[in-house]
Amino acid sequence: MRTRSLAVSGMATLVAVLAGTGAALHAPSISGKVTIQERPGEVTEDIQNVVVFLEALGAPASKAPKLNPTNTTVALQSRQFSPRVRVITEGSKVEFANQDPFSHNVFSKTNGGFDTGVYGRGKTKDQTFKEAGVYPIYCNVHPRMTAFIIALSTPLYTQAGNDGRFMLEGVPPGQYRLSVWHDRTTISTQDVTVGAAGLSNLRVQLDARGYKYVQHKNKVGKDYTSATGDRY
Repeated sequence: MRTRSLAVSGMATLVAVLAGTGAALHAPSISGKVTIQERPGEVTEDIQNVVVFLEALGAPASKAPKLNPTNTTVALQSRQFSPRVRVITEGSKVEFANQDPFSHNVFSKTNGGFDTGVYGRGKTKDQTFKEAGVYPIYCNVHPRMTAFIIALSTPLYTQAGNDGRFMLEGVPPGQYRLSVWHDRTTISTQDVTVGAAGLSNLRVQLDARGYKYVQHKNKVGKDYTSATGDRY
């Protein structure tokens, strides 16, 4: 996967401090913490949407984990996608389950795009994401509904916890590109070498001060109107 295809908006700076190494009890692991720099007076409330992943540089490690499908579900509930960020491996299927008492229409314009059409309560539509990349996902009925499917060509990924901490376990020793993604910043990368003891205390700082919300268009590229969209 080309790293540049994951950039969305804003600015980001990666500060990776190898402050120590952790003795691996089994397979090596990588751990650290992500913070997001906000505008003065603002507090980060979506740190759990940070995605951290590793891609091998050069030939993959002999004990590299296989890239298996990670089929999953995203719920459409209370005019929201839940979860807002879902990470899968490329080639995996995502089911979009409508749990609201009204209709939705899920679509994306990335990598050829897809359109589920309108479907009602209790119905499910699915989409297979064959190519790696970031897929912004929208609803053609509700303009504020936004989600992201992150399809990766590596099985070595995780998301940050509510405190910004992350851990990747079972990482074979080798050289990797460590990437950190969040939808309000651009992707940040750092090349790292993972030894038998792994890496710990990585520090990653992202910068969202330049982020500006821009209302997306509907599936035909036009502004939402009262006739085509629910304005809440």
